[in-house]
Amino acid sequence: MNYGDLFAKIFIFVLLLGIGCVIYYSIRSFIRSFVTKELNKSNNLEQKLDRIIELLEKDKTD
Repeated sequence: MNYGDLFAKIFIFVLLLGIGCVIYYSIRSFIRSFVTKELNKSNNLEQKLDRIIELLEKDKTD
């Protein structure tokens, strides 16, 4: 085996490993952003419901 073949095999291995890492981190980033958006929606909804409850309680006492 000559050095050119060895270099090509190592290069292809590193390239495939790099592609795998890019795919992994892309999917991970997408999932994290999706979860963050859902949590923000949930928090916004919770804040609105808290505000409605406060207004209803205030209306009951008046």
